[in-house]
Order: sequence, then structure tokens, then C-alpha cells
Amino acid sequence: MNLRNRRNKRHLELHNGALNDILFILLLFFLIVSTLANPNVIKLTLPKAKSNTKARQTVVVSINDKKEFFVGTNKVPFESLKQMLIPALGRETVDPTIVINAERTVPVEEVVKVMEVAREIGAKVVLATANPQSKG
Repeated sequence: MNLRNRRNKRHLELHNGALNDILFILLLFFLIVSTLANPNVIKLTLPKAKSNTKARQTVVVSINDKKEFFVGTNKVPFESLKQMLIPALGRETVDPTIVINAERTVPVEEVVKVMEVAREIGAKVVLATANPQSKG
């Protein structure tokens, strides 16, 4: 005896015709947006070097709270600072740079004096500061 009624059996169907249209429209949208994301990019093949390029040479000039000048770790009187910086920077360097480390209590005039010497030599100047995230 068959208790199941064949009339109550349902056939479920999923109509996915609209799904194909939606996916096609989304595909076109993302293709168009991806081409507009970087419209000013020029693709170039860059040359490769067999040797390393010359890096910038930097010299560190430190000024302590007693207004003493140091080139690297050597104590130098201000009058001979220019004569010590010229050989330290060298003649063949690309963009010679002088990094100034000055204590907080050093007057600005002392830092400006070192900047003027660097300008006379033709070197760029960078003033070193403490990391803002470190405390102290």
C-alpha cells in the first residue's frame, strides 16, 4: 500500500536566466572601473645596472650643550669645521649631505652657523630630530 500521495509531490525549479544577466553587468562594471583606476600610468621597462649606483654620502655634525662641534666622533673647533668637512664629503659624491645632531638646549645660531658652512661647501643639510613616538 502506497501511502504517499503522488499529487502532493512538488517539482522545485530555479530560474537562473536573470542571474546570467546580472553577472554579465557586474563583469562589465568591474572591467570599466579597473581601467579607470590608473589612467596616468605609463609602463616602462627600466634599465638594469651591473654595479651598484653611488649612494649619497652623509657626514654627521653633532653639537652638544657646551657648544662643542663633532664631525663624526672627532671633536673639532668651529674654525676648522669647514676644513674637516671638505675631505669628509669627498669630491666625487652625489648630493653630499650633512646631518646636524644638536641637543635641545643648543641655540639656533649654532645650528645656523653649521648650515652656512654647508652652503659654502655646496652640501645639503638635514636636521636630525627625535622620533615622535619615543618618549624622552
